[in-house]
Amino acid sequence: MDGDELPGAERRVWAAMPAGTRSALAGLSGADLRTLLLGVARDRAAIVRPPEVVRRWGQDRFVRPARADPRVLARVEARMWQLLPADVAGVELSPVVPVGTCSAVAPVSQNRIVTTMRASEVLSDPTNALAIEAAVRRRRQSEVHLAAAHRVLRAQDFGSGASAHFRLFALVSSARDTGSGGTQARLLVRHLTYWRTVLAELAPAAAPQLHVTTFDNRVIRERLADTVRPALAGDVVPLVDEPERSRGRGYYTGCALRITALGGGLEIGDGGLTDWTARLSGDAKERCLVSCLATERLVDGLSR
Repeated sequence: MDGDELPGAERRVWAAMPAGTRSALAGLSGADLRTLLLGVARDRAAIVRPPEVVRRWGQDRFVRPARADPRVLARVEARMWQLLPADVAGVELSPVVPVGTCSAVAPVSQNRIVTTMRASEVLSDPTNALAIEAAVRRRRQSEVHLAAAHRVLRAQDFGSGASAHFRLFALVSSARDTGSGGTQARLLVRHLTYWRTVLAELAPAAAPQLHVTTFDNRVIRERLADTVRPALAGDVVPLVDEPERSRGRGYYTGCALRITALGGGLEIGDGGLTDWTARLSGDAKERCLVSCLATERLVDGLSR
């Protein structure tokens, strides 16, 4: 359900409740509200019968299995782990994160997140969770590079029979600013070099491309020209300027990335510079780059 529909649905539900219900619930402590909601869930679960579970299994897009072959995915992701530089730490993320993890660091509506009753939410983007872990590790490390492979669940309807859950292989790097865009350039080279290596080995026949867009940032544009592009010279996986892109403006800061296959016709990854670790640590000098690749889409592109 999107943000436009939700207010109307809320009004309908509250109108059906006894007067004062909303105020009473708002006055409960977090622990008491969770206790109440868990009790309601327990009562509702107690009346569910096996045929209803089977019906929901077939109709609820949140619970239907993915169509991807897990054996193929496992082989692809295993090789991606092997191709990671040795200084990138792997992180096995929890299926849930603190409620507000996504909306607190990125301009994303909570309506797109599957929120639980226990002050948590189902992980919808591993880069958000890795940014929190990076901010914590930065207290004791000069810079942090993390990776995770995780199945995420998102509440928005992607249409056309698309699954609500899918696997992402994600990278997050955080380091302190050294001035003149030097840190951002170094992180961009690191991420783009990795994705180019992955694509050149796993999808050379799928015409993979890396795309880059700068959002009104002269310094980053200069570093792309004099540092990033020379470091990624060659046409095995081309680095393509995408000045017309507007998606991600406000979500990414200064620069956005896109990973495609089939000559740009199939988007399989995304990323960009963010202010997430700066906000999480309260240090405006922190620089953070996130990027991810949808491994199921990569496998799909390989099969075409």
